[in-house]
Amino acid sequence: MASVVTPEITGLGGQHMVLNMGPQHPATHGVLRLVIEIDGETIVHVRPEIGYLHTGIEKTCEAKFYQQVVPLTDRINYLDPLSNNLCYCLAVEKLLELEIPERAQWIRVLLTELSRLNSHLIWLGTHAMDIGALTVFLYTFREREEILRLFEAVAGQRMMTSYFRVGGLSMEPPLGFFERVQCFINTLPEKIDEYSNLLSGNPIFMNRLKGVGCLSAEDAIAFGVTGPPLRASGVDIDLRRDMPYSSYEKFQFKVPTSTACDTWARYEVRLVEMRESVKIVQQALDGMPGGPVKANAPKIVLPDREKMKTEMEALIHHFKIVTEGFAVPAGEVYQGIECGHGQMGYYVVSDGTAKPYRVHMRYPSFATLQAIETMCKGRLIADVVAVIGSIDIVLGEIDR
Repeated sequence: MASVVTPEITGLGGQHMVLNMGPQHPATHGVLRLVIEIDGETIVHVRPEIGYLHTGIEKTCEAKFYQQVVPLTDRINYLDPLSNNLCYCLAVEKLLELEIPERAQWIRVLLTELSRLNSHLIWLGTHAMDIGALTVFLYTFREREEILRLFEAVAGQRMMTSYFRVGGLSMEPPLGFFERVQCFINTLPEKIDEYSNLLSGNPIFMNRLKGVGCLSAEDAIAFGVTGPPLRASGVDIDLRRDMPYSSYEKFQFKVPTSTACDTWARYEVRLVEMRESVKIVQQALDGMPGGPVKANAPKIVLPDREKMKTEMEALIHHFKIVTEGFAVPAGEVYQGIECGHGQMGYYVVSDGTAKPYRVHMRYPSFATLQAIETMCKGRLIADVVAVIGSIDIVLGEIDR
């Protein structure tokens, strides 16, 4: 974070001005305060003030059964909820040494890539709107609405899905779901072309982004920045490829990078990532394996509802899991994944009971926000708006 603001005498005999900025971006509304020290319109210091959205979710996890933690994860990054579900479930499944059916793994990949697209669509629409391009915001939310309808079809919820469970999925996707996904991704590439045609050749948009908010690879690594902002600084890291999970090693995709290191590079990297996510979803649809969507662990995974209604043993297991939870072997584990904003990680400690002893969440937005002064120092006030939009932060991740 930036140092404490101290007035300095300028060459004109005046003082630096300290002002509060925001909210300019939807993610900052009411929950992020930027204390900016300026010399005229030139930025001298930027200090983010956080903590307005603290929910205590990590501590709340300690009072819940393992399966009850899943709905809490949705609410931390509400733009990419399925990635939150996945990371937590993978961590607990490591402790349990559960073998997840291949079909469940592939559906997880399909849905997390749709969740990534959902996150990037919100980023692109709001980022463009910050710069003054309102039309793109209307277009991206048109496609986002289709993704939310798909989430509602499979999970019964548009945003807080809680669809992934420890041991697999909550249930098999409904009939016709994959056909609906196919119809959506058939049209999405041309929509992305539409966004690009509106923005990539727009001289106003280009001038507001190019050469603004530069972050070198060295600085990005030093701050712990991950995801698109790191790759836009020339560092080629993506956990889906480098430390694959949930069958990602079976999918072919490119990891876009740039050496421009500026706000424009972060825009271009995310635009290409959207195209690559479409390719991953298509591969998941083409190669979707058959079989169950839950692990064979009757004392951990809830039985199918039909079995629960007709088999006494299944009813007993259901009752015990819901009322008493399931014990997880003592130990500790860290699981990282690549979400839309960067590298997400869950550190889970078990003491052998049905409730986690400790759950710590490592989210990318906190580390990325630290770099805002480096990106803004020496620039104009108006550039802060472009920089905040380009790093794509979610305050739910930062405060927790």
